[in-house]
Amino acid sequence: MRAALGVRFSAAVVRVEHRGAVCFERAYGRTRDDGPALPCNVDTRFDLASITKAFVSTVALAQTARGELRLDGSLSDLVPEWRGTAHEPIALRQILAHDAGFKSGADYRTLLDQDVERFALTGPLAAPPGEKVIYSDLGFIALGAIAERAARGRSLAAHVEGVLRAFGTRTTGYAPRGRERSAIPATETDAWRGSVQGEVHDEKAYLMGGSAGHAGLFGDARDVALLGEWYLAARHGRPTPLDRGLAREAIREQAWDPVLRRGLGWALKTNDENSCGALMSSNTFGHTGFTGTSIWVDPDRDLSVVFLTNNVHHGRTDLRLVRTAVADAAVTEIDRA
Repeated sequence: MRAALGVRFSAAVVRVEHRGAVCFERAYGRTRDDGPALPCNVDTRFDLASITKAFVSTVALAQTARGELRLDGSLSDLVPEWRGTAHEPIALRQILAHDAGFKSGADYRTLLDQDVERFALTGPLAAPPGEKVIYSDLGFIALGAIAERAARGRSLAAHVEGVLRAFGTRTTGYAPRGRERSAIPATETDAWRGSVQGEVHDEKAYLMGGSAGHAGLFGDARDVALLGEWYLAARHGRPTPLDRGLAREAIREQAWDPVLRRGLGWALKTNDENSCGALMSSNTFGHTGFTGTSIWVDPDRDLSVVFLTNNVHHGRTDLRLVRTAVADAAVTEIDRA
């Protein structure tokens, strides 16, 4: 971590939990390396990027438990735009497992004059539903729209934040307010928006006002670890706000892929090249975020490793080796204890 600080990222927090208790938590660095900055603390909020997908999936599973959504069967009652189209057979299970057939994404420059949500919902599919895994931002933009429609009148942001607060999060939410932004680690400086700090890094989410199903949430390491704990608790008999059956289903293989198998909203360890490292068990689940964030959870060890950084602050470089080093170090210490 010390070697990567100031080279790969300006700020980072590592939090390790074992059997539902914190056994390591440390903050590194400051909010930016190119100007006045604040120190990074263990409760600093980061742009979580695609870890948003795991949170929004959890909200969708909560809606399923309440009967507002169903895992299987057509969603055309909530998405009438899909009736009579290739999209009509798509089920929630397939969206969560990334095998609904949606294209992966789209260049934001082609979307500047479009309704991004409508583009995601109605654009041509890349494959028939259920045929293959395609990791898809567009599918999770569609998921955000579906969750919002099932919430019957609440915006996606209000609905997601309300469920997460009821489940015990403290900081996770969309669109930080003005005074909060300087305490959030800066992400990227680009030719379109200049220096991005306290606003969502993901361009499609930015075009959607900062709130989307695939990206947009900001949160701290404690809340991200809590996300993993909801699923660990279902496995190990501790209290959880989730339906235990759905939670256990979410961390089982739903769709096979040679790089990363898929659960419901979660990636599942597939080989030792995954960024959870070589030492975590084959039952490990987790998610990464493009800004430099990750959570990996080993249910066999009852262990979670949260690693939050602003890696894109120093360029769009691959953080996998640092992620694996952190995960391997955590497993080594737990196994030694």
